[in-house]
Amino acid sequence: MIWSTGCALSARGTLSLRRMRFVAFGPIFLLTAPASAPCIGKTGPAPSITPLVPAIHKIIDNEMPGLESLYKLLHAHPELAFAEEQTSARLAKELKALGFEVTTSVGNTGVVGIFKNGPGPVVMVRTDMDGLPVTENTGLPYASKIRIRDKEGREVGTMHACGHDMHMTCWTGAARTLVQLKDRWQGTLMFIAQPAEEIGAGARRMLEDGLFKRFPRPDFALGLHCGPGPIGHVAYAEGLLLANVDTIDITVRGKGGHGSAPHTTIDPIVLAARIVIDLQTLVSREINPSDPAVVTVGSIHGGTKHNIIPAEVKLQLTVRTLKDSVRKHVLEGIARIAKAAALSARAPEPIIRVEVDNYTPALFNNPELAQKTVSAFKSVLGADKVKEIAPIMGGEDFGRYGRAGVPIFFWFLGTQDPSQVKAAHEGGPPLPSLHSDLYYPVVEPSIRTGVLSLTVGVLNLLGK
Repeated sequence: MIWSTGCALSARGTLSLRRMRFVAFGPIFLLTAPASAPCIGKTGPAPSITPLVPAIHKIIDNEMPGLESLYKLLHAHPELAFAEEQTSARLAKELKALGFEVTTSVGNTGVVGIFKNGPGPVVMVRTDMDGLPVTENTGLPYASKIRIRDKEGREVGTMHACGHDMHMTCWTGAARTLVQLKDRWQGTLMFIAQPAEEIGAGARRMLEDGLFKRFPRPDFALGLHCGPGPIGHVAYAEGLLLANVDTIDITVRGKGGHGSAPHTTIDPIVLAARIVIDLQTLVSREINPSDPAVVTVGSIHGGTKHNIIPAEVKLQLTVRTLKDSVRKHVLEGIARIAKAAALSARAPEPIIRVEVDNYTPALFNNPELAQKTVSAFKSVLGADKVKEIAPIMGGEDFGRYGRAGVPIFFWFLGTQDPSQVKAAHEGGPPLPSLHSDLYYPVVEPSIRTGVLSLTVGVLNLLGK
């Protein structure tokens, strides 16, 4: 990793990076930060944090009963993307009770809370809010029983299968803790509750609605996400952490007819099957093996009856890449393969739609901010509970805040029973993945560790 930096005082009185560049060997990544990006300075924790740790723990102890109740309430009442009406109202109420200046309906259902506490940096802390169209099967006493209609009008179960209920609870706990410690730090808190992370649209919508123009522009942005690691642990990466995510819909068109007379039709089911098979060669035969990429066909729908050849079949794809050049190649390749298959069958050209609104760019953690925050985590959680990991192919639109020029740091919160994690690593039953109808975080100490890590991360940047 190669760095070239130069610092100067900004108008706000903080240090700024004139230029930032890093190279990660293997895939090559180049980043250039705007002149206003702050220079983070020392990589160690702020001297004021260590004496505060007992007070932080005491506050969290006092808040835990209320936070557990809030978590279970949120878990039992999930809402889908851009429909987080009750959820956003509850989070706005929490911030107002703490003295934040609260603005609602930012980027549709988003919430922004500002707490000014003297001169100093602006630190943004983000949570997401939306659940998933998954019917919960955890058997928990507080399991979601909510059923709603999705945008296609279908009745679906709804579940916090990705841990956003835990994120909101930790976010609330950190806000409560920081306000109670306001005599020990100075600067501005910017707590945002973001909609629609699951469809990759919430961060973009909030930015387009003036998140960094209508409100103080943050010097730093922090966020966390539930992960499969053991409780009490956190995991992170410096630089690249998460992938580009694209969502693609393909309508394969044919010519319908009777199942007994296929020669009078152009069968889109056979054509769709050919496309699915051919897509498997896109990564395995066209992409450099050292460049990770994933093309998954997650849904295929066509036909209504045994003896009817339909006129069309619909495919839904997710694409994951780490480099923008690989993303371009894969997206062009999908269109090429689908069109070539149609041409070979004398079928109408397929309709291919890349969902621009749902695109999520790769997430790059600011390495300097990562080093500084991780140093604080190790001093409070213990070095053995802070693990550096390789980039993964999941996606998160938190990365858009970094692309908007704000240094960001995003980490994973361990939420699983250590004995089950150990067993899974040794070949035992696999852990339920995120988005599974069986996934749920162990409440304690997941909440405690999440609140502690968010609080420490902020104090490390604002501590007096």
